[in-house]
Amino acid sequence: MKRGKKYLEKSKLVDKAALYDVADACALIPQTSTAKFDETVEAHIRLGVDSRHADQQVRGAVVLPHGTGKTVRVLVFAKGPKADEAQAAGADFVGAEDLVAKIQGENWFDFDVVVATPDMMGVVGRIGRVLGPKGLMPNPKAGTVTMDVAKAIEEIKAGKIEYRLDKTNIIHVPVGKVSFGAEKLQDNFQTLMSAIIKAKPAAAKGTYLKSVALSTTMGPSVKVNAAKISE
Repeated sequence: MKRGKKYLEKSKLVDKAALYDVADACALIPQTSTAKFDETVEAHIRLGVDSRHADQQVRGAVVLPHGTGKTVRVLVFAKGPKADEAQAAGADFVGAEDLVAKIQGENWFDFDVVVATPDMMGVVGRIGRVLGPKGLMPNPKAGTVTMDVAKAIEEIKAGKIEYRLDKTNIIHVPVGKVSFGAEKLQDNFQTLMSAIIKAKPAAAKGTYLKSVALSTTMGPSVKVNAAKISE
């Protein structure tokens, strides 16, 4: 893959052979930004588990202390008083069968997170095939299937993120924006890592944190010393 001049320039700041301490990595990563916009900083965590086995799944959610720097649009499937509660809590879209029809008929996806009350999961299940591949299906483990819709909305808006393994046993999640600076990025990253370490499945054998890296949207990645990351 051919890299641009800016990317190559910023790559010189990163020692490809080094494993950086968390503090050093978080201080270096904002300097590797190559774009004119405020790039997202992402963490890429390869785990020593096999996601094909149900007892080795790693999935959950965590509220980042400084948020993600992104405005999150929340869609809530609820009826009656729970729908009113969702509206009052600041949900961007609230509905039931009408929203299912809109998603099916118009291929509408102007939202980032879906929350549903348990009684609505039968309705939501009708669009599981389109929500699932996009990572939008509500899930009790992530706290997005709940009767406490107000709390769910509040946490998501405050910077709650969901983490889950992909097919290659890697977790890819945002931990903030370049403009956050080293300290806030470090707080967010450490909070995420603590949650992932606590979520270690009992069936996982050998090294759990195989490799950890941080990167901006368009910049080179910075490898983090996984052995030095603790809860």
